[in-house]
Amino acid sequence: MTDPDLTELTAVRLVEGYRKGEFTPEEATRAALERAEQIQPDVNAFVRLLPEEALAGARASTERWRRGEPLGLVDGVPATVKDILLLRGTPTLKGSRTISENGRWEEDAPSAARLREHGAVFLGKTTTPEFGWKGVTDSPLSGVTRNPHDFSRTSGGSSGGAAAAVALGAGPLALGTDGGGSVRIPAAFCGVFGLKPTYGRVPLYPASAFGTLAHVGPMARDAADAALLLDVIGAPDSRDWSGLPAAPGSFSARLTGGVKGLRVAYSPSLGGQVAVRPAVAAAVRRAVERLAGLGAYVEETDPDFADPVEAFHTLWFSGAARVTQQLGPHQRGLLDPGLREICAAGARRSALDYLAAVDVRMELGRRMGRFHDTFDLLVTPTLPITAFEAGEEVPKGGRHRRWTGWTPFTYPFNMTQQPAASVPVGTDEDGLPIGLQLVAARHRDELVLRAAHTLYEAGIASSGLARTGITRAGR
Repeated sequence: MTDPDLTELTAVRLVEGYRKGEFTPEEATRAALERAEQIQPDVNAFVRLLPEEALAGARASTERWRRGEPLGLVDGVPATVKDILLLRGTPTLKGSRTISENGRWEEDAPSAARLREHGAVFLGKTTTPEFGWKGVTDSPLSGVTRNPHDFSRTSGGSSGGAAAAVALGAGPLALGTDGGGSVRIPAAFCGVFGLKPTYGRVPLYPASAFGTLAHVGPMARDAADAALLLDVIGAPDSRDWSGLPAAPGSFSARLTGGVKGLRVAYSPSLGGQVAVRPAVAAAVRRAVERLAGLGAYVEETDPDFADPVEAFHTLWFSGAARVTQQLGPHQRGLLDPGLREICAAGARRSALDYLAAVDVRMELGRRMGRFHDTFDLLVTPTLPITAFEAGEEVPKGGRHRRWTGWTPFTYPFNMTQQPAASVPVGTDEDGLPIGLQLVAARHRDELVLRAAHTLYEAGIASSGLARTGITRAGR
């Protein structure tokens, strides 16, 4: 097997190959770094590559595998970290020119620490909009991140660099964050798998200014890789006081079993509240019909809630205002203009406004809790559209003012803290990926992963790499 082929392999397959001696972590890391450098000029998935550190880690991993003594579940697997999360020895600038690179950067975020303990190889830090504030990835610091299927389109966000890297073979595993859809949005636009676990399943430190809306989640080529990554990063960390205890058993071990007998609610438009593009609606419906063919009990019905966008805005804008509260006038002038605008809006909210939004959130959580007394899973489109123009917060010529206008399927489930995943289930007439969203009750992450894995096993979901801009040796 030649090095370029290694970029096509999932993490599960890489680990199997290391164990059998088919190839080494050093070979896989060199291939992933070569791919990352190749795609960077066109896609801009990385804010920082770490070739020397990655190769040193890969050589150490190769020696461990030679001795038959791997450190953990993902020893030698190339991985990336969104530049919202701390990575020891590397600046975390969060897409902002208001943060200085100078510093000791001595601490890993919990998820990065668990990856390090399991021997993962860190390729670099991936791009994010400033402080992860919006559903596309561009920032004053690192510019625009583009879609791997069409460089004129957005990758989505805020974990857009992570999704683009996975889609183009620059590491099979990525850490993303999701406060309103930021794992699922770019997963849908880039054609990869993204999971927002139950809140607290993956510890977070430092705490997000967006509070308990913010989740850390795996992004990968398929559900099996995401389950493997969740097995690694889902371990408790004492720095997160709101983190959950260890899960009962391995997520990877619970992937099998299919969907036979599961009660699935299919909501194509949240009760007519969302206008969905025909190509998206058709692809999602075809996938749902296949779920029924695999034995799920599918009912077309809607969860009983009105769009909570105003309450979400109060929570989100107030969090943004908190992020930037200590900035002086000069630093504020360096901010993304859209971020500056929502910070001003958030600063105008009162404590009573915030508590009223919390009331909306609690009622939404109650309604979804009751909904899952009847249904195991809720299926929706991840997004009502496919990727639009790069460098724009909203599609040109549309009626939306903010990114929340085109993400109505994602942010409600940050408010309820439920596990939710985006699964690629087709493409539109322009070859742009379409995502299907799976949602389960809180603490039922294994159910989302099992249903998603069933879609991959049945060939309904696609785990193919994006081909745009990739020149393969000898082809």
